[in-house]
Amino acid sequence: MPKDAAPAANADVADLGYEQARDELVDIVARLESGQVGLEESMRLWERGEALAAHCSTWLDRAEERIAGPEE
Repeated sequence: MPKDAAPAANADVADLGYEQARDELVDIVARLESGQVGLEESMRLWERGEALAAHCSTWLDRAEERIAGPEE
């Protein structure tokens, strides 16, 4: 898989809500931990999981900023 194919394949992650992204990430972790997927599929899942984890982190950072409110 070309290096730039992974970001393009995961472009839809930006459109997911937090719960959707988290649930998909949980499913990916379970699949990877099962050891039942081949190397190529594992790599694809890992890259998707990285994109999902970054997306969830962004959601949480924004929520924390909103809760904290403006700094004085």
